[in-house]
Amino acid sequence: MRKAFALAEIAAQQGDVPVGAVVVDASGAVIGEGFNTREIDHDPLAHAEVQALRAAAAHQSSWRLDDCTLVVTLEPCTMCAGAIVQSRVATLVFGAFDEKAGAVGSLWDVVRDRRLPHRPEVFSGVLADECAQILSDFFRNQR
Repeated sequence: MRKAFALAEIAAQQGDVPVGAVVVDASGAVIGEGFNTREIDHDPLAHAEVQALRAAAAHQSSWRLDDCTLVVTLEPCTMCAGAIVQSRVATLVFGAFDEKAGAVGSLWDVVRDRRLPHRPEVFSGVLADECAQILSDFFRNQR
């Protein structure tokens, strides 16, 4: 989570919402990382999770990330939760809950929907206070 948090800080420095993500393989090696670049790239899909999943899939030469863990500073939205399910990530770890758009328990619970073909194991609230604080600081400075 510390690596994901450092990536979130980079996003904030570049004027984007501070969310960072890393994908770790079964050996513990980081094989993908990303941070929000929606503002910089003018891309609505440029969420940290999508960036990290794309990098990990390229590294693995496979879209299936069965043995991998995604670590992200903020609870994934519906788009990212869908990408997590589609990539077959084994484990999802996230920091702060997102009461406005969270899709892993706050508003929806996409990744645990029994109707879907894959359900990752979920660990939430890791460094939650720090992950929430960087977001609060960012949006306070935007106003």
